[in-house]
Amino acid sequence: MSVMVDRPTQQLRKVQVRRPTAPLRCERPRLYAIDGIRLLAALMVAVHHYAGTWRVNQPGNAVWDRPASDIMPTVFRFASYGWIGVEIFFVISGFVICMSCWGRSPRQFFVSRVIRLYPAYWFGIVFTTAVVVALPGVWDRLKLRDILLNLTMLQSGSHVDSVDGVYWTLWSELRFYLLFLVVVATGLTYRKVVLFCCVWGAAAMLAPVAEFHLLTLAANPDGAWFFIAGLALYLMHRFGQDLLLWGILALCWLMGQRELGIRIDEVEHVSGWRGSFLIFTAFLLAMVAIALGATDRIRWKWLVTAGALTYPLYLTHYVAGTTVINRLKDTMDARLLVVSVIAGFMVLSWLVHRFVERPVARVLKRGLDTSFARLRNAA
Repeated sequence: MSVMVDRPTQQLRKVQVRRPTAPLRCERPRLYAIDGIRLLAALMVAVHHYAGTWRVNQPGNAVWDRPASDIMPTVFRFASYGWIGVEIFFVISGFVICMSCWGRSPRQFFVSRVIRLYPAYWFGIVFTTAVVVALPGVWDRLKLRDILLNLTMLQSGSHVDSVDGVYWTLWSELRFYLLFLVVVATGLTYRKVVLFCCVWGAAAMLAPVAEFHLLTLAANPDGAWFFIAGLALYLMHRFGQDLLLWGILALCWLMGQRELGIRIDEVEHVSGWRGSFLIFTAFLLAMVAIALGATDRIRWKWLVTAGALTYPLYLTHYVAGTTVINRLKDTMDARLLVVSVIAGFMVLSWLVHRFVERPVARVLKRGLDTSFARLRNAA
């Protein structure tokens, strides 16, 4: 989740665009509404992991010791749909990455991704490992060599388990960044991003039937349509709506609902397709409203902090949170426990943002800028 994305907070830069096929929209202020949706998506995922997964609904499960639907049936009914927060993250990621990269060089794009993703991620690995070591019995501890490989964020490419299962989304994000870097390197324009959406969509459509592993790996058909939807929404935001962008978004909506159904059948097993489709549709409509300026008057400053909490909360809540629930499940009402654990991880997320992300990002940025300067001078 951002998953795991840049803050949708920057004003659009004024850039020269060569006669776009749609009129350029005026600059707009920070998109506070996206910060709020990001936090909502993270909370959906957290509640789902604590009270709505297939795993926590099994008899004798390692978290609650009995089915969550027996302990808190109403919460379970709603929490079982919380996994859709991941797909919401992917759409927002497409929107925000396109926004934050407009007018940037590949070097700036690379540096922005490193300083955004890695500081909180490194903390999440150390923190989660410490919790698993200190409180065994719920999750197995990885071998040290696998934990160290996790620090690269590339463990999925080596078929190595992640320290925390939620890190699987970062593998999708990284592949999106790698593909989009090609467009960034040529200079972002309306035409190039539209072409990228069409080419990527075609690859994602063909990959499942082509049985070509490299194409499937690059095209990422499981997540492609959600990222593409975000890109189309950003183009609406920047250049205004047109039939082509509506067509891309409609195709993403139709293909996305199919991916939701596949995930329910193969992974989740706890929620229904109709409810998932309705939630996804409502979210896309909300994003359309944001893209077209309907939420520009929302400027609540606390949403800035809310957006900053999202990534650390996503990275730290699952393994550590379910371990804490296991230890405290007999001490209070289950619903109060879920709320308390989430509140505790939100406080932790603020501390991580304030005392880990910010200072480490500054150090990394200085170091990377110096390194790239040396490369330029050497050339």
